[in-house]
Amino acid sequence: MTRISILDKDRCQPKKCDYLCINYCPGVRMDEDTIVIDEDTKKPLISEQLCEGCGICTNRCPFDAISIINLPEAVGEPIHRFGQNQFELFGLPNLEEGTVLGLLGPNGIGKSTIMNILSGNLIPNFGDFENPQENWDKVIEYYKGSALQSYFSKLSNGEIKAILKPQMVDQLPKVVKGKVKDLLENVNERGKLDYVCTELQLENVLDRKMENLSGGELQRVAIAATVLREGDFYYFDEPTSWLDVSQRLNAVKVIRSLAEEGKSVLVIEHDLATLDALSDNVHILYGTPGGYGVVSGRKGVRIGINAYINGFLTEENVRIRRNPIEFTIRPPTPEDEGDALASYSDISKDYDGFKLSADAGDIFYDEIVTAFGSNGIGKTTFAKMLAGVEKPTTGEVDEEVTIAYKPQYLVSDFEGSVSDFLYMNAPSYGSKIFESEIMIPFALDDMLEKQVSKLSGGELQRLAIAATLSKDAEIYLFDEPTAFLDVEQRLVAARVIRKMVESRNAASLIVDHDIVFIDYISDRAMVFNGTPGLEGHASKPTDLRTSMNEFLGNLNITFRRDKETKRPRVNKLDSYLDREQKEKGEYYYLSD
Repeated sequence: MTRISILDKDRCQPKKCDYLCINYCPGVRMDEDTIVIDEDTKKPLISEQLCEGCGICTNRCPFDAISIINLPEAVGEPIHRFGQNQFELFGLPNLEEGTVLGLLGPNGIGKSTIMNILSGNLIPNFGDFENPQENWDKVIEYYKGSALQSYFSKLSNGEIKAILKPQMVDQLPKVVKGKVKDLLENVNERGKLDYVCTELQLENVLDRKMENLSGGELQRVAIAATVLREGDFYYFDEPTSWLDVSQRLNAVKVIRSLAEEGKSVLVIEHDLATLDALSDNVHILYGTPGGYGVVSGRKGVRIGINAYINGFLTEENVRIRRNPIEFTIRPPTPEDEGDALASYSDISKDYDGFKLSADAGDIFYDEIVTAFGSNGIGKTTFAKMLAGVEKPTTGEVDEEVTIAYKPQYLVSDFEGSVSDFLYMNAPSYGSKIFESEIMIPFALDDMLEKQVSKLSGGELQRLAIAATLSKDAEIYLFDEPTAFLDVEQRLVAARVIRKMVESRNAASLIVDHDIVFIDYISDRAMVFNGTPGLEGHASKPTDLRTSMNEFLGNLNITFRRDKETKRPRVNKLDSYLDREQKEKGEYYYLSD
């Protein structure tokens, strides 16, 4: 085993602890420089050569800022390290022209580092952070005989142009002004404007200003702007956040068109169904978020995703998860059984230019109902009528219920730390239940001292879900809780939401577009149909399979279950399975 030491500089506060790590280190007491003070930052520096791995410093640190990590031998030599006691990356993905390569792994595991290296913004130092590389010669020599040798040779000579789509598309209006049409025409280097606008359904927003777009519209514009530019290597960071199911599959088609023209495409995506449909091959990233990351060997997309779900990488002989992720096929929930928490008649709501109608139904205690359909079709309006925030134009809600609501779009302009935010917005913050059932699973203690304005998308999402669950409510409404969360965090969110709902004898209504997450968490589901922005209709809550069949039938899309893991997988249009399921009217999966 090789040992590395990681210091989280954001959490380390030596002025408050007076260097307890140094005071209690056995090596220091034996007059060794196992831990010294950095003269520039006044933070501790831990010598990995002298550290015995006793763990005393990690246990004594009151801010949990120190991690001593034993690396498996299989990781090999490092590709890059940012500095002493900082993140270390092992391996790079193997790019190939004409293919879409997916990266699957938790946040904080090195995906941004990989992007910076492959785009030419960072020359890897192979772990020698004290002597940074001034050119690409050593990198080219290191990868001699592989496809990456040719790639880095061309990159160093300026023969490769990298095009990147960022993760946080909601920040685009701050840096890009004007109308959508002007932006896309300015970047239309490949002459594909009409094709891209048609496939991504952007015709209706071309004359709108960037600051007036929704998150889903910004995402589609960002994808379009990336695809329209002329380049050799394209990198998409979470391209499906805020997109509905139909839009996700349209994005798959447009991104894959790049590979069909011989481009190299690398995609980070946490929606497993989308990643499955999008990628030709995948690399699994594993390690310790914030500590080290390892890029696995290249794997076929089905084999790679299933290995990730099972938690064991056979070729590397590495277990990345203690237990596999299990997908269960739940029996249908009887419609006439269960105690109703909220009941409503046929209801409707009329706005100027938009109308929503909903069939009469019930939401039971202790259940999770998912709502899916196109964006802008009335899902949030329905929830507001349940809460009594909006009064129906016709019909009535028999019993108004209290709702804790996490909105779709998260605002990060709060001035203060995460701890400050929780004090002001999470009523149960500080209680033992909050700590054990919410704070620990969402790893909030890792970011208490961070400023909310500097949180990543995933950190902001976890904070918002936690604050919502801390409130005393009868129905917990989450609008797209999976945006910016990695696969592990999505499953943690699903388990925490279910546990909190059942312990409080409450219910949850979840609006989301990740089919795998929906399949994992749902008891029953509602389908929203109609014309986005004009009119919508909501079915009553019913069993997941019935709802999915209706929803996917309207989209003319079929899903099957993977034979090994039982996860949902999208069928290719007009494939044998696609035609067979459509003939039987089974759009979600074939019956046994």
